[in-house]
Amino acid sequence: MSLTLSVIIPVRPGEPHLEALRTALERDARVSEVLICSEGSRARSLNAGAARARGDLLWFLHADSRLAPDTVTRLHAAAERHAHALLFFDLAFLGDASPLTRLNQWGGNLRARLLRLPFGDQGLACRRAVFERIGPYPENVPYGEDHLLVWRAHQARVPVRPVGTPLGTSARTYAQEGWLRLTLRYQYRWLRQAAPEAWRFVTGRLR
Repeated sequence: MSLTLSVIIPVRPGEPHLEALRTALERDARVSEVLICSEGSRARSLNAGAARARGDLLWFLHADSRLAPDTVTRLHAAAERHAHALLFFDLAFLGDASPLTRLNQWGGNLRARLLRLPFGDQGLACRRAVFERIGPYPENVPYGEDHLLVWRAHQARVPVRPVGTPLGTSARTYAQEGWLRLTLRYQYRWLRQAAPEAWRFVTGRLR
C-alpha cells in the first residue's frame, strides 16, 4: 500500500500563489490532505500542521511553490527508497527570477547536494516517525526554523537525501527587497546559525 501524503503549508496574509498551489494539490489523487496553517509564526504553523496531519508522509511546502506533473510521484518514489531520511527537492526559481537570482539557485543547490543543508523552499519531507525523531520545528528563533530542523536531522544521524527533481518557487522576495541586500542577509543568517550547530554535530560525533 502506498504512503498517505499530508501537505502542510504555513501561510501569512496575502499569499498570491496559495490558491494555485492548493488547487494543484487537491486535484492530485496521490495527495491525501492539504493543511493550510496560520498560527502567528511560521514554526508554530508548521508544527500545528504536523500535529493535525493524518498521513504517513509529511511534506512541508512554501505557499509560492510550483509543482510539475511528476513532482508528487517523484516524492513518493524517494520516500519509498529512503524510508528513514529527511528529503529535499532541488531549488528552481520561476520565471520571475533575475539572472543574479539564478546564482543563488546554483549556490543553494550546490550547498544542499554537497553539505546536505537544504532550506525550507526546497520542500522538506519525511515520514511521520522521522519528524517525531528530529522535530518539532524550533519556535523560539526569529528565523531559520527549517535550517535548524535539518541540523537536528544531522545530529540525530538521520540521512538527508535529495528527491532528485526540481521544485519551483517564486523569486519575488528578491525583487521586492533587492538582490544584494537579501543575499547578504541570508548568507549572514545561515552562517551565524550554522556555526554552533556544526560544533554540536562535530562534538556529538566525537563523544
